[in-house]
Amino acid sequence: MEQSVICKGCWEQMHVPVPLRGVISAPFRAFGVRPSRMNPNTCTICELMFTKVMRARKITIDATIMFADLRGYTSLSQSQSPDAVSSLLDAFYDECANAIWAYDGLLNKTIGDAVMAVFNFPMVRAEHPGNAVRAARDIQKGWRERREALVAAHGLTASELGIGIGIHSGELSFGEFGHTHRDLTAIGTVVNTASRAQSVAEADQILVTKAVFDRTQPDLKDSPSKAFKLKGFDDPIELYAA
Repeated sequence: MEQSVICKGCWEQMHVPVPLRGVISAPFRAFGVRPSRMNPNTCTICELMFTKVMRARKITIDATIMFADLRGYTSLSQSQSPDAVSSLLDAFYDECANAIWAYDGLLNKTIGDAVMAVFNFPMVRAEHPGNAVRAARDIQKGWRERREALVAAHGLTASELGIGIGIHSGELSFGEFGHTHRDLTAIGTVVNTASRAQSVAEADQILVTKAVFDRTQPDLKDSPSKAFKLKGFDDPIELYAA
C-alpha cells in the first residue's frame, strides 16, 4: 500500500496539511500527532476529530462495517505452537490491514481471530459499500495466495485456513464510548448485523446484506442470495454472496 505524506483525513475534512512522514513531521510527533494505527494514511487528530475538534462525544454517520474472521483458529491454537499461531495471526492481520487501508477504511479492532473495519470515516467516500466489498475480495485473494506457504510451513490443510467475511451498510454511532475505559469505535444494528453475517459465512466466502447489494450495483447484480436466521434477529436476513 502506498503511504501518504500528509494525513488524507485532515486534508479532506479540514484542509489542513498535517505531515505524517519525513523531517517535517518531527514537530507534530513531539505533540503526539502521528500516523493512526487504524489507518497509517490518517493521523491521531482524525481519531479524535469529533471528540476534540467538534467537541462531540459521538456522531451518527452513514458507513459500512466489515468483519473478517480466520476460520479454525480455536482448533489451530490447540494443535499448534504459540509461535505458529502468532505467525498465522500476524499474516491474517497484515492481509486484512493492507486491503482495508487500500480502500480508505479504518481497521477499527482486532478481536482475537477477527478484525472489524469501518468505511466512510474519517475519509468520506460515496462508494464506501463498494470499497468494503473490494477490500474483502482483496483479503480473500491475498490470503489464498499467502496460505500456501503457511500450509507448508505448519503442516496444515488449506481448508483449515479459510476466512469468512460479513458486510453491512447504514447509519451507526461512531465515537468514544465508556467512562473508566474509553473505546473509539462504532456501535449499532449495522455493526451487529455485519458481525452476524460474518458468523454464517463459509470459509473463503463474503456475505453482504441487501443494503450493500443495492448500493453496489451493477457489480453484484448476479450474486446469489439466501435467507439466514441470524442470532438476535426475529426475521430471516437475506444475504448475498459477493
